[in-house]
Amino acid sequence: MANVTEKSEKLAGSELAIIRGGSGKPLLMLHDELGFPGWMEWNEALAGDRQFIIPRQPGFDKSPRIDWIRSYRDLGGYYAQVLRELKLGQVDVVAFSAGAYIAAEMAASNPDVFGHMALVGPMGLRPTEGVIADFIAMSMRTHLRSTVADPFNTPEFLKIYGGEMTPEQFENFEDARAETARIGWEPFMFNPSLPHLLQGTASIKTALVWGTKDNFTPRGCVEAYQKAIPSAKLIEIKNAGHRPEIEKSGEFVAALKQFLAS
Repeated sequence: MANVTEKSEKLAGSELAIIRGGSGKPLLMLHDELGFPGWMEWNEALAGDRQFIIPRQPGFDKSPRIDWIRSYRDLGGYYAQVLRELKLGQVDVVAFSAGAYIAAEMAASNPDVFGHMALVGPMGLRPTEGVIADFIAMSMRTHLRSTVADPFNTPEFLKIYGGEMTPEQFENFEDARAETARIGWEPFMFNPSLPHLLQGTASIKTALVWGTKDNFTPRGCVEAYQKAIPSAKLIEIKNAGHRPEIEKSGEFVAALKQFLAS
């Protein structure tokens, strides 16, 4: 197993917890609106030739909230400054759900920040059809259950979420949902100006990864990204929901490796 470490660092004027694991070319991972779920099989599969750099979003778990961040555009600007201070240069990124929203804002502001950008179940753009699920209105357990198409046949989902939730886990989840609502509300989890700004990102190799049974981000979300970034490659993962990286891990890893090598 890859050596996985976590350390809080003073970056861009605030404390930020960063998880690192693997070795090789840096790969930035931006977690979803529930926070970092832990080191998964797909992480391990890529760790042989990739060093994951995974910041815990401000306001999530060990990273304190930053009051001046009031939108996903603000958050993208903060992360861009973090990357500059880490002196990583241009990096590849794999970003999930709300994390994909952050990555898109970063790319729109500076197309040179990423070489490859994989957006998985991406929020951030208003769907051409359908709506982004209002997960804030759901109970915590309904929210978790709804992220996968078949939780009982998804071993890693059951490993993380299948047992009795500890008070600490519940508190971390609710803090994450509260922070997501604070910076992603009205309009809910999309930015009307973002598609226009993304038109300048053709230099970034972009993949849109979407599970065909995703009930959180409808197909209209990836179609909106395809309109904004016509060069983006669509990768559909059959019979997966919002978390194809754990539902169909083998397919996800194969597709991601091929894309990152392109």
